[in-house]
Amino acid sequence: MNTWLAIGVTALGCYAVKLAGLLVPASAVERPLVKKLAALLPVALLAALTAQQTFADGHALVLDARAAGVAAAAVALLLRAPFLVVVAVAVVVTAGVRALTG
Repeated sequence: MNTWLAIGVTALGCYAVKLAGLLVPASAVERPLVKKLAALLPVALLAALTAQQTFADGHALVLDARAAGVAAAAVALLLRAPFLVVVAVAVVVTAGVRALTG
């Protein structure tokens, strides 16, 4: 497939999705269930992306330094550490496990 054709189809698809969002009636968007789902959707998508990036390598399931970093970050979150500390803990643990395993 031609690269420019792929770019054009993608751009049209993005425009169509945005247009479809604008065409949804306001009464449908203001329902409590829709509001609750819209608030929870970004969290679910971020969790899915994090899990995929942490535990997958292509088509294989892996447990490596990334999993150790996420586990350390989870412990830091449970201890109510500030966000930057959580990130720093994850980075240090991941780097340490990678250094130890070669």
